[in-house]
Amino acid sequence: MIIELNELLGVLEDLRGRKRIVFTNGCFDILHAGHADYLKKAKSLGDVLVVGINSDESIKRIKGEKRPIIPQHLRAFLLDSLKPVDYVVIFEEDTPLELIKAIKPDILVKGADWDLDKIVGADFVLSYGGKVERIEFSFDISTTKIIEKILNLNCF
Repeated sequence: MIIELNELLGVLEDLRGRKRIVFTNGCFDILHAGHADYLKKAKSLGDVLVVGINSDESIKRIKGEKRPIIPQHLRAFLLDSLKPVDYVVIFEEDTPLELIKAIKPDILVKGADWDLDKIVGADFVLSYGGKVERIEFSFDISTTKIIEKILNLNCF
């Protein structure tokens, strides 16, 4: 379900203590098998998977003016269509720290390419007894690699 933060907080309040809430975030610009595998593994760590996605403006600030490729409402729709994902929330900030503080997940998940001390919100989640999990990637694929491959086809 694509959901606004205030509504999500109400839903999570009803689930807290009965269900393990897992949170992850990312741009999820061009959805690929790596994303699907990552989200499936993230969901397996708990009961409810909340995915925070960067807004279009946030991605522009982080990745540059040519990104995102896919607009936020379509990225949210695609993620919401994936079996492991329970809730999708769009955030405007460059990092998900305020979102993490509001949600207070039981488990915060990022890719294994992130060092623990670089994971935004890790200290906060650990401070109240939550867990931080790093997931190994099964596929050597990324949105950046897909874009580079397309550009190298010289078909434009």
